[in-house]
Amino acid sequence: MTTSSFAAGAYASMQGIGAGGLLKKPASVGTAGAAGMPDFSSLLGKALETTAQSARAADVQTASVAAGRSDIVDVVTAVAESEAAIETLVAVRDRVIAAYEEIMRMPV
Repeated sequence: MTTSSFAAGAYASMQGIGAGGLLKKPASVGTAGAAGMPDFSSLLGKALETTAQSARAADVQTASVAAGRSDIVDVVTAVAESEAAIETLVAVRDRVIAAYEEIMRMPV
């Protein structure tokens, strides 16, 4: 089970990653691949934004229950959705790092 400080730290991290411009592409790179599919950085950017939105929704639900306007079940659901989104994002990050390490081990 996550604590509120862990959730707040994860939310702050997601905000820093999305706002820090880490996913911005150079102007010369197009927004679509050769087959008309979106590129990896745009997909990753959308995943980050979706994760941040679910964290914001959990924050809104938490504030709403603290003010007595909402049910605790809504908060638990929003926090669980946010946690699942963060875990998915971390799993993707781990796979990207593993792929990079595998590429670096390849002989040139």
